Amino acid sequence: MKTLYVDCGMGAAGDMLAAALLELTPDPDASVAMLNAMGVPGVAYAREVTSRGGIAATRLVVAVHGDEECSHHHGHDHHEHAHDHHHVHRSLDDMLRIVDGLALPESTKKDAAAVYRLIAEAEGKAHGRPAGEVHFHEVGAMDAVADIAAVCRLLHEIGPVEVVASPVNLGGGTVRCAHGVLPVPAPATAALLEGLPSYGDENVRLELCTPTGAALLRHFAKRFGSQPPMRTSRAGHGAGGRDIEGRANMTRCFLGEGGNAGGDEVVEIVCNIDDMTGEDLAFACERLFDAGALDVATVPAIMKKGRPGSILVALCGLDRRDAVTEALFKHTTTLGARERICRRSVLPRSEDALSTSDGFVVRRKTAAAPGGARSKLEHDDLAALALAKGISLREARAACNAGGLVCRIGI
Repeated sequence: MKTLYVDCGMGAAGDMLAAALLELTPDPDASVAMLNAMGVPGVAYAREVTSRGGIAATRLVVAVHGDEECSHHHGHDHHEHAHDHHHVHRSLDDMLRIVDGLALPESTKKDAAAVYRLIAEAEGKAHGRPAGEVHFHEVGAMDAVADIAAVCRLLHEIGPVEVVASPVNLGGGTVRCAHGVLPVPAPATAALLEGLPSYGDENVRLELCTPTGAALLRHFAKRFGSQPPMRTSRAGHGAGGRDIEGRANMTRCFLGEGGNAGGDEVVEIVCNIDDMTGEDLAFACERLFDAGALDVATVPAIMKKGRPGSILVALCGLDRRDAVTEALFKHTTTLGARERICRRSVLPRSEDALSTSDGFVVRRKTAAAPGGARSKLEHDDLAALALAKGISLREARAACNAGGLVCRIGI
């Protein structure tokens, strides 16, 4: 499985991500021409070969109306509020219309629009108003569109099945914006990184992660952690705007094959319970699923003093750990829980919607297992069909297997 790993040890910014991705393409100069052909209004891209910390790297230079953007991290203004001498402002709808007008594949337009919505929502949250009421300074907004469109287009070109990122270095100190001097991370960046692993670095007293970089990671990275086992075929180094003494100021991207099965990290939360009824325990398990648990199981056990009880085990993603733990304490009688981080291997999966001849739709999940695909019809859909038709599950299953494929959706 083609995997892209993003090393955010020096934070994340849109131009740095795009520059690193450029190095992963077979012909970076041709890729720059492809970016210019997108038609971002007033924007021109150029590739600059440079170095950071003595390591060769690529810098993506973005000029807006002939002026090179100066809104990236490492000491520059927060991009949504930079360039105050330009008095034209654009709304979220304005920016989405610009994205829709770009010469991009439809899937790439959807990605770019989704990333910009994330930024608008985060800015709205920071300023206490709806995303639709957020206004962006024109040049700063075009900087962001240029970076977002470039990253989305290059990812479409490279085509990774999975994007994995390291925890994000936020930097330290303060950042200057139109509303004054604020501590790092800026409010919008903090909102975008909620639930994702990040950390401060007071040894670099600069903003290392911009809202654009945070939004791109939030949209594309499906998990965060150390680099997964993969056979790396190519590495890309995207340079930041300037050298930082003692640090290689760059974002690194690694492209490779991660094998047939994907992998991720999950939290296993466990507790022992000996004073709940089966009904109450079943209710609690459902609430854990509602809180974002991937799986919940109970195992019969003999507790202290010979009491029959249960060991409750919940699995969840790192971003849902707090929510699942809170639900555990709210809906069970346990006084404590233990947890550990587990690495798991996951088969690539897809989901089809099958239709019977008279219009009943049943989902079918398929896993790409070694030796051949394995499929299973969704039990709840089968049960609903069987009840509606007054037939057995076996008959419902046969009817679905004889039905035609209606559509295909990914999971």
